[in-house]
Amino acid sequence: MDQQTTSRVPLWRFWQPRYWALWLGLALLRLACLLPYRCQLWLGRRLGGLLRRLLPRRRRVAARNLALCFPALDEGAREQLLREHFASLGIALFELGLAWWASERLLDRLVRIEGLEHLLAAQAAGQGVVVLSGHFPAIEFTGRLARRSLPGLAALYRPHENPFIDQLLRRGRERAGRLIPKDSMRQLLRALRTGAPVWYAPDQAHRRQHSALVEFFGVPAMTNTALTQLVKLSGARVVPYLPRRRADGSGYDVRILPALEDFPGESPEADALRVNRLFEEHIRLAPDQYYWVHRRFKGRPPPLPDAYA
Repeated sequence: MDQQTTSRVPLWRFWQPRYWALWLGLALLRLACLLPYRCQLWLGRRLGGLLRRLLPRRRRVAARNLALCFPALDEGAREQLLREHFASLGIALFELGLAWWASERLLDRLVRIEGLEHLLAAQAAGQGVVVLSGHFPAIEFTGRLARRSLPGLAALYRPHENPFIDQLLRRGRERAGRLIPKDSMRQLLRALRTGAPVWYAPDQAHRRQHSALVEFFGVPAMTNTALTQLVKLSGARVVPYLPRRRADGSGYDVRILPALEDFPGESPEADALRVNRLFEEHIRLAPDQYYWVHRRFKGRPPPLPDAYA
């Protein structure tokens, strides 16, 4: 069971001792999801503080990203933001449990969607829809509501290196829509050409085909430019989907914007910059709620220095 799996595998097959700690963690998460929502938020913050201490490499990456993206903040303010970010990551684990096990009643009570009509209008046009989003923690839980509103929703998926975790994530994310392997552009195009909505998050470092050096928060970053080609080949509309956890702990707001006009634009690089700026605007509303532990500025060509050296 050490190799990555490409389809569902019965969970009972992961009985070996090396998976026992994961089974215990899964059981604890399942029990925690029975607690009141605000209690889960409290526990998530405490877990995030522990993760900040236990993951020094990730902490350094996040600190460097915040220094690059928010240079106007003084050291004390960035350190506080770093703490809040790890608290958000801890909460995200409980949100993963909610995405798997929460009742529809709780989902309706906690999640508020604004602009769903934009998605429905784009889908009604008979073309595919790229549901454009980024790596925001709230996307796991709020995605369940999106699937209910958008039958046939699909999402790109990268298998996890741990096969047991991969199977758990696969089952949870299939509740929000069917999965398309991240490297299978053929399946993605086929889905869009049949009019299906597809979740797409091009906001992480990308150094292969369809990539370019594009500013993110004013800093050059290797960026995925494939969205331009996907839209040209499929005729799909691009509809931004931007979720956020409310600061008062009362739930989640999802903002769905109208389909992007004049997209694609003059070049893939210009389109990627437009998408990056869209994400930047949303991130600034709650800067702790972004995946800062990812090395967003890695792989830049010379003479740019290694951002994480």
